[in-house]
Amino acid sequence: MVKTQFSWHHLNQWQVALFPTALMVIAGIVYLLAVRRASTWPRSRTLLFMAGLVVTFLATQSVIGVYDHEYFSVHMVEHLALIMVAAPLFAAGRPLELAVRAGGARVRRTLDSGAVRLLLHPLVGFGLYLVFIPITHLTGFFNLMLTHEWLHHIEEIGFLVVGYLFFRPVLDAEDGAGVHPGLRLVYVMAAVPVDTFTGLALAMSSHNPFPAYNTDSPAGSTPTSILDNVHLGGAIMWIGGDALMLLICIPIAIAWVRFETRRTRELDRELDARGL
Repeated sequence: MVKTQFSWHHLNQWQVALFPTALMVIAGIVYLLAVRRASTWPRSRTLLFMAGLVVTFLATQSVIGVYDHEYFSVHMVEHLALIMVAAPLFAAGRPLELAVRAGGARVRRTLDSGAVRLLLHPLVGFGLYLVFIPITHLTGFFNLMLTHEWLHHIEEIGFLVVGYLFFRPVLDAEDGAGVHPGLRLVYVMAAVPVDTFTGLALAMSSHNPFPAYNTDSPAGSTPTSILDNVHLGGAIMWIGGDALMLLICIPIAIAWVRFETRRTRELDRELDARGL
């Protein structure tokens, strides 16, 4: 069904789809049950994980989800909300660490398996991010996603999974995810060109790369307006994505300074103890 052109009075529109909403409710219930089984668990981590669910719900079921198939720019807002806001919140909630505390030795053995340890390696998360972003926006996959709702749901889950794997080491979240603060800063900055390149490629496109928008765009859309919206979406990915990455770098830089300050103090104490 072709929708009318977006206007500000559409902000109160919602689409509560059964499948994604059910997944979010199940994720929240499982997490809370695990919290009950864990001996102790910081409330802040629970709040961060639940905040991730709220952001995911707003990104997929609010007016953003209503118009993400009609406007490429809206899809880009959804994409950034999922991979750069919701996913880091999930990582900060430390679900795998909670699973170990609640599930005990069996869960720990599973997470210590070679395949899982490989999947959770920082370089795997980095590599997936570098591949996932351009493939889902610069290939025929995106147009295919526009014509198959089930593939769209898989893409949304992919944003969350890839974002979670990418941001685990950035946030130093969970056992085995620790990376030197200086390397964390390099890790994030090295990923910035991915969004920049993808966003610029779309913002500078001379034609509409997604033919499905010719039929999915709101009534009254013209080829020029569709292309303009693709350009806007590319700019959102480029400028918005880079801005969010740079914001994430601020606490990392602060953590690095504190880390080096602690190391300097420890070294000074050690030298004083040796009388040097």
